[in-house]
Amino acid sequence: MDDIIALAKRRGFIYPSSLIYGGLANTWDFGHYGTLLKNNVRDWWWKRFVIGRDDMVSIDASIFLNPKAWEASGHVENFTDVLIDCKICHTRTRADHLIEDKLKIQAEGLPLEKLNKLIADNKIKCPKCGNFDWTPARKFNLLFETKIGIVEESQSTAYLRGEIAQGIFLNFKNIIDTMRVRIPFGIAQQGKVFRNEITLGQFVHRSLEFDLMEFEYFIKESEWQKTYEYWREGMWKWAKDLGIRETRLRWREHEEHERSHYSKRTMDVEYEYPFGFKEMFGLAYRTDFDLKNHSEKSGKDLRVMDPHTGDKYIPHVIEPTFGLSRLIGILLYDAYKVDTVNGKDRVVLKLHPIIAPVKAAVFPLQKDEVLHGIAKKLHDELKQSMVSEFDDSGNIGKMYRRQDEIGTPYCITVDYQTKEDSTVTVRERDTTSQQRLPLSEVKAYIMNKIGSFY
Repeated sequence: MDDIIALAKRRGFIYPSSLIYGGLANTWDFGHYGTLLKNNVRDWWWKRFVIGRDDMVSIDASIFLNPKAWEASGHVENFTDVLIDCKICHTRTRADHLIEDKLKIQAEGLPLEKLNKLIADNKIKCPKCGNFDWTPARKFNLLFETKIGIVEESQSTAYLRGEIAQGIFLNFKNIIDTMRVRIPFGIAQQGKVFRNEITLGQFVHRSLEFDLMEFEYFIKESEWQKTYEYWREGMWKWAKDLGIRETRLRWREHEEHERSHYSKRTMDVEYEYPFGFKEMFGLAYRTDFDLKNHSEKSGKDLRVMDPHTGDKYIPHVIEPTFGLSRLIGILLYDAYKVDTVNGKDRVVLKLHPIIAPVKAAVFPLQKDEVLHGIAKKLHDELKQSMVSEFDDSGNIGKMYRRQDEIGTPYCITVDYQTKEDSTVTVRERDTTSQQRLPLSEVKAYIMNKIGSFY
């Protein structure tokens, strides 16, 4: 994992946040290539699950919600983790993660007494200092509190959103009233989420601020099992379409004690990191918990009418959730390869061409004015249809190496033969194979090869 973090920083994918001030634990900034990669993944998800369908609408809800919403949803009371502190080195960690890493069992959601007993009975030591001297495990809420108001005396407590689902539920009536939708249908959004997470060296897998992509799919209760399996299949297929190796993926069913307070069934698509299998996507059956509670607490009728029977009912919900920030870390780790070319090791990111930050890079072989002009013209043409880079540093080996490390599928070299016959060398990233193509065919060739999610 250290190699991935080093590459991410060296090549401008992801930086530790606030680094000039010593950083801030569990915060990360996405650089140029990380932003391009993240946007490509987000756009593909948006096309696949939202605008490519007729049964999905979208919203972009506020990060701030009326605090009563978080009380009604159960987050103020139940959105908690369990922390524990080493009395010697003062390392703070999640008690369930400490147990899971040591004993390889699922501990999330277990009662405090059970967590304390497991730690004591198995003499689980601090992973940082190696001592066995812990405080008792205790709960803490993941919601970030903040204040709204200019004058201190009149400020009121609010929360940064801990999930994006509540904005969807609060807009359910707006969608029903303004859009031509009928059950079954989904409401989708993507955006920032904030959680007071405690992690130990898991890169962007868990952080204080991250991006989610998810939708709530509203159904009749009788349809939940069929709909659950439908989305389960769709989530797995998209994971494979992203190019993630299936051998590193698995489904894991949540045990009853670890399910969220709103869930009747939850499964995760997990990815195998160096530190074990961890959640990548989540699929939950939230029943009618959220709409029912918001209807009761707000006094607003959130029922819908069955057009066939005339009966009114609260819809149930299937929720597929995709963590975008952690997915970028997974894609970098899964695509990272070291192979040998001409007797030398090279680092290459074998990202799916559709999501690669840069699709093509154009080089003049030498610092020649004519070659430079031809290469620049080709680059200007390519960048009208794809993200293209121009590089004239002059060392072809270094230029190839840099593009391999950011995952660019194709490099085009303009050389002296180009002056004679208007052909260029096109190099393919994964195989390093090369072929000559007419300048006039390069754009169509690359666009055909990389594909599109549109």
